[in-house]
Amino acid sequence: MAYTVPPLAYPYDALEPYIDARTMEIHHDKHHQAYVDKANAALEGTSLADASVEDVLRDLSAVPQDKLAAVKNNAGGHYNHTLFWESMGPGKGGEPSGELADAINAAFGSFEDFKGKMKEAGVNQFGSGWSWLVKSGGEVAVVPSANQDNPISDGKVPLLGVDVWEHAYYLTYQNRRPDYIDAWWNVVDWDVVAARLAAA
Repeated sequence: MAYTVPPLAYPYDALEPYIDARTMEIHHDKHHQAYVDKANAALEGTSLADASVEDVLRDLSAVPQDKLAAVKNNAGGHYNHTLFWESMGPGKGGEPSGELADAINAAFGSFEDFKGKMKEAGVNQFGSGWSWLVKSGGEVAVVPSANQDNPISDGKVPLLGVDVWEHAYYLTYQNRRPDYIDAWWNVVDWDVVAARLAAA
């Protein structure tokens, strides 16, 4: 079944002042749609045309070699952005609780230290990419990824990712990626992240 762009669960301006409405509109309606269109085109006629995006990305060795780059980039872009929209919401932010908070404290020492690791991975990602909180083995960890790569392809479970492509922040923050990451914490929906950890 062909991929589709999931509708946003909130209006374009719902994340202001942290993420502006125009960025949300272009990012969701144009960038994400382009990834979906190109992923569908690359997978059309292959044995993976009806596979879930998670299954495709978990085993990229099953993708025909001549389609691999297009699938990795565009199916990855679709999956990454779907997780991104779901991980944010108006009136969110704050800190996680329960099992998620315990896992973060065990791995990083404190929530603030975890935020520092996520920011460091995002700021130091050369060019375009992401900074991720993942479940790897029995614990959580922070990993970066380039372009539209996703940790699921390396056997990890993505729990939370911040998009550090310039199109995610440039209208408001220009080249100030650190400021964008600092602001982004105000819209993170920890209930969604906690649910992903519980499901993992």
